[in-house]
Amino acid sequence: MSQSLATVAYLGAAILFILSLSGLSNPETSRRGNLFGMIGMALAVLATVFGPSVSTSGIAWIVIALVVGGGIGLYAAKVVKMTQMPELVALMHSLVGLAACIVGFASYIDPTMKYEGAEKIIHEVEIYIGILIGAVTFSGSLIAFGKLAGRIGGKPLLLPARHWLNLIALLVVIWFGREFLAAPDVNAGMLPLIVMTVIALLFGIHMVMAIGGADMPVVVSMLNSYSGWAAAATGFMLSNDLLIVTGALVGSSGAILSYIMCTAMNRNFISVIAGGFGSGGGTPAKKSDATEPQGEVVPVSAAETSEMLRDAKSVIIVPGYGMAVAQAQHTVYEITKTLREKGVDVRFAIHPVAGRMPGHMNVLLAEAKVPYDIVMEMDEINEDFPDTDVAIVIGANDIVNPSAAEDPASPIAGMPVLEVWKAKTSIVMKRSMASGYAGVDNPLFYKENNRMLFGDAKKMLDEVLVALKG
Repeated sequence: MSQSLATVAYLGAAILFILSLSGLSNPETSRRGNLFGMIGMALAVLATVFGPSVSTSGIAWIVIALVVGGGIGLYAAKVVKMTQMPELVALMHSLVGLAACIVGFASYIDPTMKYEGAEKIIHEVEIYIGILIGAVTFSGSLIAFGKLAGRIGGKPLLLPARHWLNLIALLVVIWFGREFLAAPDVNAGMLPLIVMTVIALLFGIHMVMAIGGADMPVVVSMLNSYSGWAAAATGFMLSNDLLIVTGALVGSSGAILSYIMCTAMNRNFISVIAGGFGSGGGTPAKKSDATEPQGEVVPVSAAETSEMLRDAKSVIIVPGYGMAVAQAQHTVYEITKTLREKGVDVRFAIHPVAGRMPGHMNVLLAEAKVPYDIVMEMDEINEDFPDTDVAIVIGANDIVNPSAAEDPASPIAGMPVLEVWKAKTSIVMKRSMASGYAGVDNPLFYKENNRMLFGDAKKMLDEVLVALKG
């Protein structure tokens, strides 16, 4: 393949990637967006493998790598459950970071890279920054994977003087960067490069370990952005325009998504990185003095719940991580279908940070074939709760906590939440009275118009469905 043909293919792939991102912005066009992304990636891979920069002798190794990588990806797609998507995404981000590190070291020791003067300095800066971003992304994503998979606790690890440690690490990285650029040869430059890589790996671990469970959705989108910038840095190292464009698209879109997530939690990006919010302890909610939630918890049975749903004219369902864990989305769809057949207006309210990753609930509902037109974002539906007969919360906690709106002293004060307590009746489905992932008590449980349906979400919803059909 000639250079001009490869350039045209790269341009086509870049356009397809942009169309893919555009399509993924709407549930109704997401399938088309995915298709554009797959075609674009296939075109990019073919243009790279058969392009002028790859020798004939190297194609065999590339084909082997494609078969192995493709096989692993196909296996993961078949065995990973939808509830495990957040940790899978985090793991994929780590691979991008690892690739950036490997390419950076390979590019530095490559004897065919002959640069002099300003070109040499620019190339080495690309290598240094690329490995730095890649190492932070790699280690940080592995810790995020561990937290999302439940292998590492959600409670933030807050080391003494952690901000000073981070500042010292940054200064050391800058100093070694100077030493790296001033190195007369590869052997002399390898030591500062390795030291920086170790510091970057430790920083990635420390950064994500210090972030509490409540901020994990932001962490996923943040690492998504990091992986994009790591890919862009790799593109600069390899002089690959498509990789630069693709990495910039992923990096910028991830940064925008992180901003949206932070806004949805009334947090700023720096406070998320500083860490500490969200103990993940799941401590039981208490009411011991005037500042605590007042009132009594009113339990309700599955049969009573079905009766309230049957008598309602309008119902809003708020799904949360508990629905994902119980894999109850298909039962939720059956309940929705049954109620709509009875003339009940049923809609879904999605908070931007529901679940463990951006769009987690939307993906689960789409998998269960819930119609797109009844799945509403928080800003679209929040003002409709006062006119709603029943609001049913399935495994969500922090995103429906009235403390955010009513208690200025609450850790989540000012965070936009779904105002389910304004409905005529709210029903919260939970296993126990434990607090949410943020470790904040929820006064919703004690509201006069609230009812608690305790038990496994899938089991309880199955009973509700049977009662509805009966």
